[in-house]
Amino acid sequence: MIRGAIVAIVTPFRDGKVDEEGLRNLIEFQLENGTDAIVPCGTTGESATLDHAEHKMVVETTIDAVHGRVPVIAGTGSNSTAETIELTKHARSAGADAALVITPYYNKPTQEGLFQHFKAVSDACSFPMVLYNVPGRTSVNMLPATVARTAELDDVIGIKEATGSMQQASDIISLCGDKITLLSGDDFTAFPLLSIGGKGVISVVANVAPRDMADMVDAFEAGDMDKARGLHYKLFPLNKAMFYETNPIPAKTTLALMGKISGELRLPMFQMSEANLAKLKKTLTEYGLIS
Repeated sequence: MIRGAIVAIVTPFRDGKVDEEGLRNLIEFQLENGTDAIVPCGTTGESATLDHAEHKMVVETTIDAVHGRVPVIAGTGSNSTAETIELTKHARSAGADAALVITPYYNKPTQEGLFQHFKAVSDACSFPMVLYNVPGRTSVNMLPATVARTAELDDVIGIKEATGSMQQASDIISLCGDKITLLSGDDFTAFPLLSIGGKGVISVVANVAPRDMADMVDAFEAGDMDKARGLHYKLFPLNKAMFYETNPIPAKTTLALMGKISGELRLPMFQMSEANLAKLKKTLTEYGLIS
């Protein structure tokens, strides 16, 4: 279930509110272009500034729009274990296929605290869970030994690994084997991670170039290394462009330039600087996403 090119989908806004029609249109764009699963309410979905009603509505809308065509992995993580349990129970009852649960941010828990957090969610929810390790956002790194310990929990089926470290990813695979599925959490490591035993990517770039990301993973799985490597290098400048400023600012700006959504952000996310916008437009034009 958890493999391939998975999009961490943006949450479109219009006039300060979630743009449900825009979200449904983005989901169709993804499914028409080979995306293997959809993650609503992740970091790229600006989950930190969605209130609970909005968060639940985005998850429900995504499940309804997808209508069983691909898995929906709902972002349910928080820096509060109780809140994480509440959102994970909602995802389960709404009909999601799994939950993406980030390590608690800001609190900076110990490794034992991380394990106990995920154990509490597993015990309370009995629902498939993908761990999400992104120290650049959370200020805490879930170490491979802790991942291996957590992988023994019945509900833990995968990890989105976003340290950018092939050593850490290799350590996780060495310790966990096939107990959990390893997914890249950084577009630039998607191809290298596949080569060491990863099974896919939860992608930002797939928001704007879903077909190329899906084709790269499919080519790798088919054993066509030349095609997969070629798509990796084709995507490489776009991977960098999506982080000219904090994600999801460039992705939403790109989708607006492509005519997909309004591009509206919610504070403290703010529109791109003119200098970075000019750089972004140049990259998108060279890639062929805008004229």
